[in-house]
Amino acid sequence: MAENKITQKEINNIVWKACDTLRPVMGSEQYKDYILTLLFIKYLSDVWKDKVEQYRIKYPDNEEMVKRQLQRERFILPEISNFDHLFQNRNEPNIGEIIDIGLTALEDANRSKLAMVFRSISFNSETVFGQTKQRNAIMKNLLVDFSELDLQPSHLKNNDVIGDSYEFLISKFAGESGKKSGEFYTPSEVSTLLAKLLDPQPGNRMCDPTAGSGSLLIKMADEIEGKNYSLYGQENNGSTWALCRMNMFLHEQDSATIEWGDTINNPKLLENDKLMKFHIVGANPPFSLDKWGADTAASDQFNRFHRGIPPKSKGDYAFISHMIETTYEDVGKVGVIVPHGVLFRSSSEGQIRKKLIDENLLEAVIGLPANLFFGTGIPAAILIFNRGKGSNKDILFIDASREFENGKNQNKLREIDIEHIVTAFKTFKSVTPLISEKGAIVEDKYSYRATIADIIENDYNLNIPRYVDTFEEEEEIDIKATHNNITELKKQLTEVENQMENYLKELNLI
Repeated sequence: MAENKITQKEINNIVWKACDTLRPVMGSEQYKDYILTLLFIKYLSDVWKDKVEQYRIKYPDNEEMVKRQLQRERFILPEISNFDHLFQNRNEPNIGEIIDIGLTALEDANRSKLAMVFRSISFNSETVFGQTKQRNAIMKNLLVDFSELDLQPSHLKNNDVIGDSYEFLISKFAGESGKKSGEFYTPSEVSTLLAKLLDPQPGNRMCDPTAGSGSLLIKMADEIEGKNYSLYGQENNGSTWALCRMNMFLHEQDSATIEWGDTINNPKLLENDKLMKFHIVGANPPFSLDKWGADTAASDQFNRFHRGIPPKSKGDYAFISHMIETTYEDVGKVGVIVPHGVLFRSSSEGQIRKKLIDENLLEAVIGLPANLFFGTGIPAAILIFNRGKGSNKDILFIDASREFENGKNQNKLREIDIEHIVTAFKTFKSVTPLISEKGAIVEDKYSYRATIADIIENDYNLNIPRYVDTFEEEEEIDIKATHNNITELKKQLTEVENQMENYLKELNLI
C-alpha cells in the first residue's frame, strides 16, 4: 500500500492548481488566505475521518462510545464544518455563506486553539469574489479542486507532509507576489540556519516576536528531540497571525502561544505585568521599519530602550532592544536578521551598538548572500547576542556572502553553506578566547575572531570587510604579451577587411 500513499509533491501540485480558480479575480497576497484556509479545513476533516474509522473498528456497533472518544481529540469538528458537508452543498446558491457558517462553528468548538483565526476572511464576500453567480462558481470550483486531496494520516507518506506542504505554499505565495507577501516569510534555509546557530536545548522557552507564518519557531522546535520546550510568538498582521496559528496546528505545535498585536508598541507576551522572559529569542523583523513608535519609546513602561532610542525612520534597534530585554539574564540568546546598515550606522544607532558591545552581549556577526529574501535583493546579516558569554569578550565575524546556490529569481543557501557557517560558529565557541590585543584570522577570506581592542580601533563599526579581508589579488598583466596580441589582432582585422573588399568588387557592389 505504501506506493499508493500521497506525497507532499502531489499535494503541492493539486493545491497550486486550485490557485488557478482564484488568480483571475485577485492577487496572491489576498487569495493565499482562502487557499490555505481550505487546505486547513480539508486536513482537519480528513484527520477526523481517520479517527472515526479507527474508533469504529475499536468500538464496533457502539456509536455512543465513538462520539465520546472523538470529544477527547485535539480538536472538535462540527458536522457543518466538515469538508464533506461543504462539498455536498457545493451547488447551493448560498455556498459562500455555508462555508462561513462552518468556519464560525469550527472556531466556537475550538476556542482555545482557533479563536479569531478565521475572522478576517469571508468566502461570501461580494467585494472579494464578485456577484452571486460568479461567487458561487468560484466556490464550487474550489471545493471540487480540494476534493481531489485525501489527507487522512493513514494515507500520507509521512507525518510531516501536510505541514511541509503548507510551508511550501506560503513560500510560493511569497515568491509570486514579491515584497507584499514576502514580508511575512523567511526562506526555510535561513530559518534553519538561525535555529541551528541558536542551538535550542530541552526545557527551553523560545520566542519569535515577529512570528510571521511561524516558520522560524517551527525550525527552532525541530532542533530539540521530543516535546520538552514551549513556543511563543507575536505577529502584527492579522491574516498572517491566522496563518501562523494554523501552521502551528498543522505541525502539531498545538500548545504554542501566538499573540496578535504590535510587539514594540503593545507587547502581549507578559507575566505579572512584566515582559515574559525566554531562553531563546529569534526573529526576522521588518527591515528599517519607519514610524515604529519612537515618539513614545522614552516613556516605555518596560524600559526596553535604556541604551538609547533608535531613529524614528529605522526601527531595527527597537526590535533588537526588545529581544534582548525579553531573554533570561546570564543564559538568554538572541538571533536576529538585520540589514547591513545596522552594523555601521552612526548617531543613536551607533550609541546603542556601542553599549551592547561594552556589555559583552554581541557574540557573532554573519554576513549572508544577497538576494536570499523575497521582495529585496539587498544582503542581510545575522547578529547573535549571548547573555552568557562570561569572560569571553571576543566576537566572531563571518563573511558567508559568496557561498550560495545561484537561482533565477532568488538565491538559496545550500546545506553545505549552512553547515560551514554553523561549524565555524561552534568552533569559535569551543576554543579558548584570545589573550592578545589583536584578533586572529580563523579561516582565510571567511572568518575572523575579533577582540574588543579590534572593535574599539574600528570605533565600534561592525562592517564585516573591516574584519574579514576578502580581497582577491588580480593576476599580473604581461604587458609585452598583451601588446603582441593586440598587434596580431590588428593584422588579422586588416586581412579580413581586404578580403571583404575583394568580395564586394567581385559582386560589382563597389
